[in-house]
Amino acid sequence: MKVVAINGSPRKGGNCAQMLEVLGKVLEQEGIEFEVCQPGAKVHPCMACYHCLDNNTLRCVQNDDGVNEIIEKCIAADGIVLASPVYHGGIAGSMKCVLDRLMLAAGCGDNQLHHKVGAALCTLRRTGGLETYQQLLATMNCMEMVLVTSDYWNAVHGADPGEVQKDVEGVEVIEKLGRNIAWMLKVIDKAGIEPPETHHRTMFNYIRG
Repeated sequence: MKVVAINGSPRKGGNCAQMLEVLGKVLEQEGIEFEVCQPGAKVHPCMACYHCLDNNTLRCVQNDDGVNEIIEKCIAADGIVLASPVYHGGIAGSMKCVLDRLMLAAGCGDNQLHHKVGAALCTLRRTGGLETYQQLLATMNCMEMVLVTSDYWNAVHGADPGEVQKDVEGVEVIEKLGRNIAWMLKVIDKAGIEPPETHHRTMFNYIRG
């Protein structure tokens, strides 16, 4: 079993990266393979061309910034974790670009993400954590994913890299999240039950002739 995390922070070794390290250690102790993808700040926004959706390619036509590799890894994974720093009360801009393209290419047509285990976390200096956390969860919530939580909202405080380590409760929340993700993956695997049938959604824009 494997979990892929998307680190939406442009900073290497920052607070998001450190919390994903905490999460990864727990998952690996539970026998779960863990990989972090960090697309950085140079990813392109979705162009709303709908080529991926109309042609069911499971890929974006923009192929020069690593997002298609992330899409492939998410499709192959058993679980997905979305992580972002809080930027002005919401998810980082580059993370939004990745998620728009990932969800359209892999989820809105022949949904490749349904019934995968999903979780989210964010890091922040002061406020906006709950809004950012809910944005990340909402992205997965409309993909029929199995959402896993901890015993509090997965928002860990710290500004300068490393300050999150001082948020003792926040670190414990992420450790519990890791244990819960591992447990859910093992429960699903042990049950051996095929997921319920899914189908393309009916796209309706509320405009009537």
